[in-house]
Amino acid sequence: MTGLDFSGKAVQAARELAADAGAGVTFVQSDVYLAAGALGAGRFDLVYTGVGSLPWLPDIRRWGGVVAALLRPGGRLFIREDHPVLLAAKARDGLLTLERPYFEQPEPNIAESGASYAGTDATAAHTVTQWWNHGIGEIITALLDAGLRIAEFTEHNSVPWPALSGAMEYIGDGEYRLADNPQRLPHTYTLQAVKSH
Repeated sequence: MTGLDFSGKAVQAARELAADAGAGVTFVQSDVYLAAGALGAGRFDLVYTGVGSLPWLPDIRRWGGVVAALLRPGGRLFIREDHPVLLAAKARDGLLTLERPYFEQPEPNIAESGASYAGTDATAAHTVTQWWNHGIGEIITALLDAGLRIAEFTEHNSVPWPALSGAMEYIGDGEYRLADNPQRLPHTYTLQAVKSH
């Protein structure tokens, strides 16, 4: 098993955790767009992208090419990710509105918060973040154009973090959903794709 992150501190912490657990995991520091060079092209049976990863990437088509380059023929991609409709939404004064772009834009969305991304009481030293939304069609097309076949796509009405402050309820098992009428919008999705032979 191999993990990749752009943060040297995150990679070092992951290496320490793996050593403490006796897990045989290799962690590599690299920009995700350079992953095939850093890890080796065509080496992997499975690429996993965790919840909250894709919005940090400005170019979803380039990411699709990286996934294809990492997988050997017949290899699989598995994603559970925040839904772009959820990321376009804001909750304010009891109203839920779509205010941010659904589709990928050249310019990032800008957010400012002193809260820790890790969910602790610590505050972050750098409080401005940039992120990009990617429409479902853009994500699927990026994978299809890179030579993958979509094997599964499922939308879910829960998310593993309180994404819309003040509008969500905890439902157990680490999941949250809209407290009022959660069926009105997708919260996350699961996607599996297979690299063609």
